[in-house]
Amino acid sequence: MKLYTYFRSSAAYRVRIALNLKGVSYESVTVNLLKGEQREAGYKSLNPQMRVPSLDIGDTTLIQSPAILEYLDEVYPEPPLLPMGAINRAKVRAIASLIACDIHPLNNSGTIGYLKNRLGHDQSAADAWYAHWVREGFDAIETLLGPGPYAFGSKITLADVYLVPQVFNARRFNVPLDAYPKIVAVDAACAELKAFQSAAPANQPDAA
Repeated sequence: MKLYTYFRSSAAYRVRIALNLKGVSYESVTVNLLKGEQREAGYKSLNPQMRVPSLDIGDTTLIQSPAILEYLDEVYPEPPLLPMGAINRAKVRAIASLIACDIHPLNNSGTIGYLKNRLGHDQSAADAWYAHWVREGFDAIETLLGPGPYAFGSKITLADVYLVPQVFNARRFNVPLDAYPKIVAVDAACAELKAFQSAAPANQPDAA
């Protein structure tokens, strides 16, 4: 199994966490987004969207982190990333979707690059845009989190897998987190686990 990844990609970060949690061995293949390697013909043949992550499972290559995470949870069911009960699963999925559908698309490198390179916004304006949408999402997530230590109690769920990379991004862009004690506590609890430590951007072979 090969994971095409970039150390700072939050979508790839999610998949690294899930692979580690489930004890699935994989080869990490770096796709340097800053150098434009995602647009090279060889990679485009694997992922026509020209983004990371991509997961080569042998007979095919999977793209889009939500689809990859669902695949991993179906094929490697232990430990499960969704709790028992339809309502509990819906609550976990809501946080994952809030991050994947509402925060991340507005803050990924393609969006920020468009704001700066095509619309003429400077870095301070791009940073303000970034911070606004993080706060919009985190305001909701802070109220939706369940009892700790993790997003929904004593077991890691898909909500944690999505939340930790988003917290990393918020800190990277200096978004204050003082208003989000629950989010900060969940991130700290996850940081104690080897699966999250090994997946962290600073611990990737391509980390700058």
